[in-house]
Amino acid sequence: METLLQQIINGLVLGSMYALVALGYTMVYGIINLINFAHGEVLMVGALTSWAIIVKAQETMPGVPGWLLLLVALIISCVVAATLNFAIEKIAYRPLRNSPKLAPLITAIGMSILLQTLAMIIFKPNYKPYPTLLPAAPIQFAGAVITTTQIVILAMTAISLGVLTYLVNYTRLGRAMRATSENPRVAALMGVKPDMVISATFVIGAVLATIAGVMYASNYGTVQHTMGFLPGLKAFTAAVFGGIGNLAGAVVGGILLGLIESIGSGYLGVLTGGVLGSHYSDIFAFIVLIVVLTLRPSGLLGERVADRA
Repeated sequence: METLLQQIINGLVLGSMYALVALGYTMVYGIINLINFAHGEVLMVGALTSWAIIVKAQETMPGVPGWLLLLVALIISCVVAATLNFAIEKIAYRPLRNSPKLAPLITAIGMSILLQTLAMIIFKPNYKPYPTLLPAAPIQFAGAVITTTQIVILAMTAISLGVLTYLVNYTRLGRAMRATSENPRVAALMGVKPDMVISATFVIGAVLATIAGVMYASNYGTVQHTMGFLPGLKAFTAAVFGGIGNLAGAVVGGILLGLIESIGSGYLGVLTGGVLGSHYSDIFAFIVLIVVLTLRPSGLLGERVADRA
């Protein structure tokens, strides 16, 4: 029972990060039918930027509290990542908006490789230890263990999802996003500026990915130029699992995928005496993707809809 509770906690933490990144995928797809495969690299840029800021600040201002340093680094990283994603949309995707669907897809993969290469050149390819800024002492909970960092991850995810839900459902920008998602041409006739809405969607997605990236780095204690690839791929799997284009589906898919991966790898390790386990946790995400695409291609909360004219 304690093992199950521990794996549920780990799964919720992991699934929360997947959900934040999956929201970026699903928002962009819901509006312009594009899978932004460079989204994982935006996570990586945010995490590496925060690492560089924290390391520099610790050298120049050693007395700054860890939580304040992490908060400042997170805010600056969000601005950097949002600017980057805004530029990616405007330079790489916007000129191809009316092209065949394969062209933007190939461009997205190319942007992913380009960002990884630039990050490797700028930050060097070696793994870098991410500073521990929050209390590291574990907290006992009903026989399981949870850290302050994991509690912050769950809280940040809940706050981010609440703010995004309010933004989409109760603000002028949210109405414009929903209108553009339904039909960009009709939305433009009603006074909505689709280009502005699409850029705003990329900016919001970048902020969510950066929050996930900084929390991911804080939880696992390391950063590197390829760190965004696998979480990005799993977050895409979560978005498909929940129903790509559906915000609630992205959250449900992310949480469920994190739970499946954590519980599966945990019990696989127990049953095999530690021979198998965490090293094979990645297979569960892609088993889920294969099963979902086979049995329900539209995802758990997705709807079967005709292609937009």
